[in-house]
Amino acid sequence: MCLRDAVGNFTKQLINNLFDVTHLSKSGLATETQFLNILERLSVEDGDYLWSSFKKFFGEIRQKLDLDAIAAEKNDPAAKSLKEVYLSYPGFYAIAVHRLSHQLLKLEVPVLPRMMSEFAHSLTGTDIHPGAEIGDSFFIDHATGIVIGETTQIKDNVQIFQGVTLGGIQVKKSLASTKRHPTIQSGVVIYANATILGGDVVIGENSIIGANVCITESVPENSIVSVQSENNIFQKIN
Repeated sequence: MCLRDAVGNFTKQLINNLFDVTHLSKSGLATETQFLNILERLSVEDGDYLWSSFKKFFGEIRQKLDLDAIAAEKNDPAAKSLKEVYLSYPGFYAIAVHRLSHQLLKLEVPVLPRMMSEFAHSLTGTDIHPGAEIGDSFFIDHATGIVIGETTQIKDNVQIFQGVTLGGIQVKKSLASTKRHPTIQSGVVIYANATILGGDVVIGENSIIGANVCITESVPENSIVSVQSENNIFQKIN
């Protein structure tokens, strides 16, 4: 449990360093020390090399996050400024942790990326596996209840809302090395509580997936998928 707390503190410091140059100059060395101590406790060797390799991607990750923030301000009518997105949007925070943890996973750092994603999950209600591949200008609105599986591929300019699941149809250990989760092409919008399941499923470019839809087959580009339902409204007459 102490290690979980250490990873949480490290993740917070890491994000602060990405967005605050003053903070980085004051605490950059401390953040590196935290990283090395965590890897030592996880019995991971070559900590200095891994940190040096990880640092090289900070500028690129920050650029991607700036695009994510701009997408949030552009697409959310409730967003009054970029500052508001950076400081208060749980979806943006979840994406920030994901982009960092994903890079660590690509560097083949074990355990730590998943611990970071679970830290973000506990804070934001958004569960993004560090293995998921996410393109530029990604916007998560409201965040709560979102699940994005390990082999999900999300292209550029995608928006998703609360309760969305990008998951697998089957949960079998034998499928661990296969693509189990969907591919979301560029420009797709997925509304609240939609569920998209299956590694062979592709949601075509610029499609709109309506709320509460369950999809297990591919959708062509420029499609609109919705659930037809009938709302009966009864008025009490005195």
